[in-house]
Amino acid sequence: MTQTKGTALITGASAGIGAIYADRLARRGHDLILVARNRQRLASLARRLANETGRKVETVEADLTSPADLRRVEDILKTNIGISVLVNNAGVGAAAPLIASDVEKMEDMINLNVTALTRLTYAAVPGFVARGNGTIINIASVVAIAPEVLNGVYGGSKAFVLAFSHSLVHELAGKGIRVQAVLPGATATEFWDVAGTPVHQLPAQTVMSADDLVDAALAGLDLGETVTIPSLPDKAEWDRHETARLAMTNRLSSAIPASRYNLARA
Repeated sequence: MTQTKGTALITGASAGIGAIYADRLARRGHDLILVARNRQRLASLARRLANETGRKVETVEADLTSPADLRRVEDILKTNIGISVLVNNAGVGAAAPLIASDVEKMEDMINLNVTALTRLTYAAVPGFVARGNGTIINIASVVAIAPEVLNGVYGGSKAFVLAFSHSLVHELAGKGIRVQAVLPGATATEFWDVAGTPVHQLPAQTVMSADDLVDAALAGLDLGETVTIPSLPDKAEWDRHETARLAMTNRLSSAIPASRYNLARA
């Protein structure tokens, strides 16, 4: 067994992308804290990974839309000095348009995709800064930059994750902390059943396996990428997008409206 690289806390860890992150990070030498709602799945995964990797695997049954459960996980991040990686993977999606969506479910989506992710990050970062190291992996989605594709609230929630990750990269620069936003395209998980569009209804050539998605995302982390889009063939496309975005930054605020609006001046 390799020497531990610290503990990785992974949310939404009982199945799909989260469970594969658990497998891969354990094999890279991390002990694990697995957080999810499904106790049986968590226990089964924890037993398998402990047996196969020899790593210490803890489980936390928690619904991150429950304030009490969320606080319990926050407390773990605040007090466990062995945690070196936070994978904010827990999330839910939707495919229906606004007028066909239940606003209560949309609020629940925001609570999980945005609020829980934000609070867990706030809980982890002070310790990471104090220790001078740590890694935050935020699972966003390609709808962060293509919100027209699925439900708009889902796209908006993932755009938040991307913007928040950009901000973290900026604010934590020089503090020894890695931040990565992962933007999956369509991925073969239970996500699609919950979202209302079973994965078998999608064009097969657009759907990546969850194993390939996580392996590509971790390869991107190793390469030092702050934004990883595993499906995008040419990274230069993203680089051009970012260059154009950043080039506008110093021109986005002015005392004078742009001349194209032809505002009369006294």
